[in-house]
Amino acid sequence: MSTPIKTIGETEWVLPPLILHPFNERVPPSKLLENSKAALMLAGLIPSDGSDHDELKRRLLAGRYGEIRMLFFLGKDVFRWIDQCIEWAERIPELNEVEIYGPSFAGLLTANPPAGVKEKLTRWGVLDYVSIFSRAIGLNAMFAQPPVFDSLAEEFLRNYHRYADSLYRCYVESQPHRQIASKNFRFELYASGEYSRMLESEWEANEAREQS
Repeated sequence: MSTPIKTIGETEWVLPPLILHPFNERVPPSKLLENSKAALMLAGLIPSDGSDHDELKRRLLAGRYGEIRMLFFLGKDVFRWIDQCIEWAERIPELNEVEIYGPSFAGLLTANPPAGVKEKLTRWGVLDYVSIFSRAIGLNAMFAQPPVFDSLAEEFLRNYHRYADSLYRCYVESQPHRQIASKNFRFELYASGEYSRMLESEWEANEAREQS
């Protein structure tokens, strides 16, 4: 469904920045660790803490649901960026005839992000960014709002990552598009607080120049 990677001239296009907002569900790290341990206990990989099977399953499913919510809200930020990139590309005549669409930018983020973006993700401790971003995109391609716990089947909760991976592939294959590479398309990655501080510094610098 996608065309081979081709250099679009030697131009380096600068895309809108990808801004990620904090996920605030007020779930303490200890709770997340507890849910992760439940999955290992059910699989027999670590000794049981004395909880019965039903309690371990409840903790496992609660943990999976928390992961789904985190990925969903991450995906909202990613799709906001993809929409901004689409609007940006539509205003550039050179790009209007080369089939650059939403899946093009999704592939850029997951498969070939700029070196600076990969370095920042590594500093943040996000090593498997390919899976994280692709699953976030897949879940947002399926759900308009974060699904409520009781609406999801146990099978989906247990193995949501496989379904999210398939949903991402469906999204990418949904329309013909050109694959694009960071050689031609560069963008920056910011946490929302970091970006706000940067804008504030720029405004203060501009005001100082105007007053001088």
